[in-house]
Amino acid sequence: MGDDGSAKEDTANTAMSEKRKHKVIIVGAGMAGLSSANHLAKNGCTDFLILEGRNRVGGRIVSIDMGPQKIELGANWIHGVLGNPMFELAMQHGLVSIINIPKPHKVVAATEDGKQVPFQILQEIYEAYVCFLRRCEEYFLCQYLPPPDIHSVGEHINLEVDLYLNNVECQKEKHLRRLIFECLLKRETCITGCHSMDEIDLLELGSYTELQGGNIVLPSGYSSILKPLCDNLPKDNIMLSCPVKRIHWKRKAVHRMPAGTSARDAIPEEDEDDGNASDDSDRTVTGVPVAGGQQSEESAIASVLANSTANVLVECENGTVYEADHVICTLPLGVLKEQSETLFAPALPQYKVESIDSLLFGTVDKIFLEYDRPFLNATISEIMLLWEQEPSPEEEGDLEQRLKDSWYKKIYSFSKVSDTLLLGWISGREAEYMETLSHEIVAERCTDILRQFLKDPFVPKPKRCVCTSWKKQPFSRGSYTAIAVGASQDDIDNIAQPLYSSPHQSKPSVMFAGEHTHANFYSTVHGAYLSGRTAAQILLTPDSPQEIVMESDSSDLSSWIQGIALD
Repeated sequence: MGDDGSAKEDTANTAMSEKRKHKVIIVGAGMAGLSSANHLAKNGCTDFLILEGRNRVGGRIVSIDMGPQKIELGANWIHGVLGNPMFELAMQHGLVSIINIPKPHKVVAATEDGKQVPFQILQEIYEAYVCFLRRCEEYFLCQYLPPPDIHSVGEHINLEVDLYLNNVECQKEKHLRRLIFECLLKRETCITGCHSMDEIDLLELGSYTELQGGNIVLPSGYSSILKPLCDNLPKDNIMLSCPVKRIHWKRKAVHRMPAGTSARDAIPEEDEDDGNASDDSDRTVTGVPVAGGQQSEESAIASVLANSTANVLVECENGTVYEADHVICTLPLGVLKEQSETLFAPALPQYKVESIDSLLFGTVDKIFLEYDRPFLNATISEIMLLWEQEPSPEEEGDLEQRLKDSWYKKIYSFSKVSDTLLLGWISGREAEYMETLSHEIVAERCTDILRQFLKDPFVPKPKRCVCTSWKKQPFSRGSYTAIAVGASQDDIDNIAQPLYSSPHQSKPSVMFAGEHTHANFYSTVHGAYLSGRTAAQILLTPDSPQEIVMESDSSDLSSWIQGIALD
């Protein structure tokens, strides 16, 4: 089966890829995929194959050398220490330097005319802002209701800002403070992964769980954490540069039951038996509307699947077809948004498609500027850019022109990675627009900005500028997940729901993992890692109920009895 000639690249001429039938196929070698594979391998299951579209592992984790240090094009920090599996892994393999000497951290904020804001004003506004943000998080935890007509984090914070600034008499002072709040809101879009905080659901902000211990940087680069994960995997089990075109899964449909009959009386029917598709989708394997030549290919694969013992067939772009009992799909939410209609046959259940549509997958990009010599004052670690507010024309027609004229005003700061390396962050539509520009244009614009805000016409041009392009990348289509207004944690749970081929199946045919499937740690590497491990664990758990041994640290029964609620 499959097109043997074109399917094999010389590099992939290995035993594992020759073999067309596997117990588990993992789609994607990002953190979720590697975590799944690692957990399977550690538990003695090596009959798996990872199919990765890129020519490298790691997904949205990628470190490159820039000058003497590593820079992160993707994931930047290990978020939190306590209970963070990424921190534990980094510790175990000696990737964290325990002696964390805090660098002198001095942030300055400047206005467009190069005036620096007194530090105490900056501190005062930052503290107020953090307080407003915490209040937004409380809605999720406390279940009380926000003011009417306030649905997003942005609206709520702006309401608080207005109330706060009402007490400031002097118009100039008021204006300056408002600019600082605006800058902090832009920063928040980069943290959250959205275009504007007006897109983020107020009641769901608190659903994200923050682990204690601050943000940890790996001195050897975040990519260094990939090595211990890959070391446990048989080399031949990973196929690089092998994008997946379609996942064909068996689905038995249950007849629609006449009223009064029980589920037990329903006879499961093969999905291919013409019109008896299950309730959650009206499309069957052969009923997918396809272009002329594709139809025969579709039905050929459908009939192979019908006659195979496998639950799933994975069709790759290069024509190879793999069979599997189970598939763990770790494709990012951005890719699911773009391809969920065509990627699965039969199509995904409607509830899943709706949840994929309703969550946000924003774009956050980085701009690295490398210099021959240091030019920023040695004590300054970051310069915040207090842009004058844009008059915001509501007409969409002006949007393109506005992006062209002022995309760079979304860059909220430049921070020092080292004395000769600066980093700027940009999010949303402006980031997407920046991805269409050449690095030279971006470097020139950043030089103009630094000269303007530092009031120094001699700020040098960078010798190198590196910009990320997460939206443009076909295997990411954005940066990370956020909960949009009207969406909720339920949408994350919906996407994570596995697909079963029949109601009697003990193990699912298709499972989903990735940061977008973790209801509390979405948008993080540890969320991806845990979701991948969970998917693998479901496949490893024995079918027959095992006797559960409760470990007790004392022979004293009272501690055990205390665990039983006596009504």
